Amino acid sequence: MNKNSKIYVAGHRGLVGSAIIKNLVKKGYTNLITRTHSELDLTDTEKVKLFFKNEKPDCVILAAAKVGGIIANNNYRADFIYENLMIQNNVVHQAYRNKVKKLLFLGSTCIYPKNCAQPMKEEYLLTDTLEYTNEPYAIAKIAGIKLCESYNLQYGTNYISVMPTNLYGPNDNFDLEKSHVLPALIRKIILGKALDNDNWDIIAQDLNKLPIEGVNGNSDKEKILTILNKYGIRLIDKTVSVEIWGSGKPMREFLWSEDMADACVFLMEKRNFSDTYIDEKNIRNTHINIGTGVDISIAELADIIKTEVGFKGEFIFNSEKPDGTLRKLTDVTKLNNLGWKHKIELNEGVRKLIDWYTLLE
Repeated sequence: MNKNSKIYVAGHRGLVGSAIIKNLVKKGYTNLITRTHSELDLTDTEKVKLFFKNEKPDCVILAAAKVGGIIANNNYRADFIYENLMIQNNVVHQAYRNKVKKLLFLGSTCIYPKNCAQPMKEEYLLTDTLEYTNEPYAIAKIAGIKLCESYNLQYGTNYISVMPTNLYGPNDNFDLEKSHVLPALIRKIILGKALDNDNWDIIAQDLNKLPIEGVNGNSDKEKILTILNKYGIRLIDKTVSVEIWGSGKPMREFLWSEDMADACVFLMEKRNFSDTYIDEKNIRNTHINIGTGVDISIAELADIIKTEVGFKGEFIFNSEKPDGTLRKLTDVTKLNNLGWKHKIELNEGVRKLIDWYTLLE
């Protein structure tokens, strides 16, 4: 991949894709192709076929996916497996048919078994049962890994699969129904602080920026309090509390999205499929974990955000809600050996994301 390569970044508006676009532009890549979902529905086989035929990209970065947190994954199981399989199948197959020189497929570390040995090595894929709540999404991403691997082995293509850990950063999803834990906690704690300070201007600004189930900053206070209560931001007897799903004990690893993007561009520039395995007679588990190799409990994460935001209220851990996998830590030895290591540590990243969200118009 060189600075003049025609690069199609699928999913350029999301957390992952926008960070990759930013990194490519910063490094001087000038021939970037993007399409919004309304311009190109990647689940539509014929439209994807026509797009590749007309555009003929040299390289593809497949960051488009249907994603969400534990609630969305569990509630919309059919949507998650169907849409992700269709996106992957269409893009990878048309990349092959149109002689794309290099492709990067992005998945997630939820591909590993629920009770996986820690830290999770690439070789642990398909060794045990998956976490139930996100099983459809995980199966789709495992299929994507094997799709790329199989095209490489049968057709000699150069497709690399990367599995980032939990990501956070600019353009994150702060929708309280569909967001992941870190942005959800940031928003809930910001709203909790505003409620504790009786600062309805901040609450109104937040809800106008991103309404919750149609409730915005112009709604009456009773309606706002009702919707905040539903999502665990509560004012009871002059005490504000923020509810957190589960016990707070699960351990999670978090990677700044712009670090992830740098790792992806590094691999596209410097490494090939042939660098992802050792045994030529048994080529499998060729995907690459992208992470920090460091984890933290959800309770500790909440305390970091609480300190950064300046929230004085309480946390209520709702143990009736699922914890999910108790620990998910990636082994990043393979990535480090290929020549890349993360730069942004969690405390700095949390500060940066709080600033980004509070300044978002």
